[in-house]
Amino acid sequence: MSVRALWIISHEKGENVSIRFSRRFSTVEHRAKRLAGSSYVAVPEESTVLQLLLTELGLSNSDKSYVALRDDCLHHQRSPALELRVDGPGKGTLWPVLAISQGPLILACLSLVDVPPEPRPPLANLLSVSQGLTFLEGLQTFLLGSGSKPDGEGLVSRLAMLPSVLLQVCPLGTPLDVPVLGAPATPTMPTPAGNQKQPAWKTGLHRGRAVVNVALIETVRSMQYGNQSRQDLWDVFGTVTCKCEVEGVLPNVTVTLTLPPNGSPLQDILVHPCVTSLDSSILTASSVDNYDGSAFSGPYKFPFSPPLEPFRLCSYTSQVPVPPFLGSYQLKEEENQLRVLVTLKLHESVKNSFEYCEAHLPFFNRDQMGVVDMKVSSGQLDVSKEKNLLVWTLGQKFPRSREVTMEGRITFSGPAPGPTDPLCTELTAYLKLYFKVPDMTLSGCCVDQHSVQVYSSAKPRIVTSRELQSKEYFIWNSTGTAPVSSGQMML
Repeated sequence: MSVRALWIISHEKGENVSIRFSRRFSTVEHRAKRLAGSSYVAVPEESTVLQLLLTELGLSNSDKSYVALRDDCLHHQRSPALELRVDGPGKGTLWPVLAISQGPLILACLSLVDVPPEPRPPLANLLSVSQGLTFLEGLQTFLLGSGSKPDGEGLVSRLAMLPSVLLQVCPLGTPLDVPVLGAPATPTMPTPAGNQKQPAWKTGLHRGRAVVNVALIETVRSMQYGNQSRQDLWDVFGTVTCKCEVEGVLPNVTVTLTLPPNGSPLQDILVHPCVTSLDSSILTASSVDNYDGSAFSGPYKFPFSPPLEPFRLCSYTSQVPVPPFLGSYQLKEEENQLRVLVTLKLHESVKNSFEYCEAHLPFFNRDQMGVVDMKVSSGQLDVSKEKNLLVWTLGQKFPRSREVTMEGRITFSGPAPGPTDPLCTELTAYLKLYFKVPDMTLSGCCVDQHSVQVYSSAKPRIVTSRELQSKEYFIWNSTGTAPVSSGQMML
């Protein structure tokens, strides 16, 4: 795996977007030119790369409702391997451009692909893509650390050190300690991940007390129609991610998931390849089959030898009896006005403490939003007339009744801005909820800090967390039409 070019871009809010560091490797570029032949596309100037990359990531022209290069339905963004379409004398496509973003920085590189560009090979077959992303993650850790972003002076000093660091970990554009291309495809005896050593480009080697971090995140999706002829749908999808920060050889770890006594068994469980052994009954419960009550209900033990980087230990689905929010949305049109009535009720089983909770009400295919006469029983209402959008900020807590309402009228005047959305024509409209509830899951699944076993002399500190968050949580206008699915929602 080799890198043709590397860019580090600063995009912190309130400041001009700029390239803070760039490096091109002429020896790798010479190889790219020989491999591509007549289809070779040279790497353009930094200003051109910056403009193309920001457009592809959706970070430029954010004030415009529609940008053809960014929003055209014929353009398919193939993350994480992006395409940069270059115009001018060197017209063509740069691919694959890999990019990751965290805090104030975007790290991007153009990897060398040692195969003909056409037909384009699948990403899963390109070792340079996975290796390039790992290389960028290592540089990201070096620049920003394993936590939040460092202070400005710390970032400046690390950027100043980067040329000498790259000289050591990526000489002539080829990162050290990567698997050799053309390695035998036949299966061999796997080496335990706990014996892995730190790659050369991971210069942010962990120092200090060892830490094992286990995070459980459940996302809930919902389609609510407020109509007895249409069945409301909801699904829960959970993931457990782990990160082991130790100095030297990584330990063997066992993580245990537990459910409350009345909890529904986890279903559709998928595990990371690093899991060394697993009870087969854990993998048999499927949401496709009818639930008969005989499925394995825990505890779920996952022994594994962790890889070097943070990884997803397992994922699952869960059938819960009710969604966290039950809502009703009524939208009626009266001449040039819309009468709106919204009711949201927080279920009693959900913790009444949010990191954030918002309801967005878009009004597409309408004229310019004019007078907004709305009253809310709790929270704050923000009006974005340019986007024809109401944002109802509900804050960190519902009132004691666990129910909130919004009622009022909206008038419209002037031409409708931007493109139209056929899902919101006539009376079809929706409310979309965004929320995050810390320290709870809808299924009741949890990781007890004392149940995490680490077989190591380092005695690491164990950190566990869990949270519930929304994803595609819609409440449709009960007086209009809405897309309906007769089957189960698939996450």
